[in-house]
Amino acid sequence: MEEKRYDHIRVRAHGKINLGLDVVRKREDGYHEVRMIMQQVGLYDGIEILRMGRTSDGERKITIETNLRYLPVNENNLAYKAADLLMEEFGIKDQIHIKIRKLIPVAAGMAGGSSDCAAVMQGINRFYRLGLKKRDLMERGVKLGADVPYCVMGGTALAEGIGEILTPVRSIPPVYIVLAKPGINVSTKMVYGALKADEIEHHPDIDGLIGEIEAGNLKGMVSKMGNVLADVTEGLYPIIRQIKEEMIRMGAAGAMMSGSGPTVFGLFETEEKAREAYAALKTDSRCRQVFITDGGMAHERY
Repeated sequence: MEEKRYDHIRVRAHGKINLGLDVVRKREDGYHEVRMIMQQVGLYDGIEILRMGRTSDGERKITIETNLRYLPVNENNLAYKAADLLMEEFGIKDQIHIKIRKLIPVAAGMAGGSSDCAAVMQGINRFYRLGLKKRDLMERGVKLGADVPYCVMGGTALAEGIGEILTPVRSIPPVYIVLAKPGINVSTKMVYGALKADEIEHHPDIDGLIGEIEAGNLKGMVSKMGNVLADVTEGLYPIIRQIKEEMIRMGAAGAMMSGSGPTVFGLFETEEKAREAYAALKTDSRCRQVFITDGGMAHERY
C-alpha cells in the first residue's frame, strides 16, 4: 500500500555565538540590560513541519518529536510555543507535527531553543503564506524569548536592551569556527543571578569591536572580544577556561565562552588549523561535543 504523503516544509535553525557580551545594568524589572555582538554560525538544527490535516474537533493540534529523549515535546518547548502563537493569531485549525533534529548543543549558550522557535515561526509563516515580514516575526518572537528576534534576523548584529533591540553589523572576516562543549549544562538564569552588574570591573569595548569588524580586521576583532559572564561561569567551572586555553595553544586567533556558557568557540584563520584542533578536541575527555563550522554557512546538509 502506498504511503500517504503529507504537506511539509523544512527549515534550518542556526546557532549563534557572542563575540562580545557586556551587561550595562540590572533593571528594576529584574532583567539585565546588555550590549552584545551576536554572530550566526553554520551549525544548525534541522526542523521539519508536517501538516497532518484538519482535526476532528476543529481545534489546532501541535505534536513534536526530537532526536533527544530528554527534551520536552509539549507546550514547554519553544518550538511548540512558536507554532501555537501564530496558529492562534491566524485561526489555523490544522494538526501539525514538528520534527526537530538537534545538533546545536543544549543549555550551551548558543540559543538553540530560541533558534528552533524562530525557525518554526518562519516555517509556519512560509507554509501558510501568512505574509509576515522579518520585522513582524521579530516583534512576535520577543514575547517568547529575548534571543528569538536575533535568531529570526541572523547574520552579525549588535543586540541591546534585553537583547531585542538589533542593529545589523557588517559580516565578520572569513573564519573557521571550532565549538567545544564540556559535559556540563549551565542555567542562564543562574549565571545572571550570580552576576553583580554594579561590580563589573572590566567591560568589553563593544564599540571598538564593531569598528574592527567593520574594518575587516580579524586580529583587531579578537583583541576586542570579551564576555562579562565568563567570570561567573568559569569561576564555577574551570574546565571552560582550560578548553579556551587549549584552543589558543592549538592556533586559534581568539577563543571565548559563548553567552552564559559552557560552550567555548575558537576562531581559526585556516581550515587546516581548525581541523587539527577539531580532531584533537574530539579525543579530549574534557569535551563532550565538538563541531567545526563557520560564520553562517553549514558544512553538512539537512
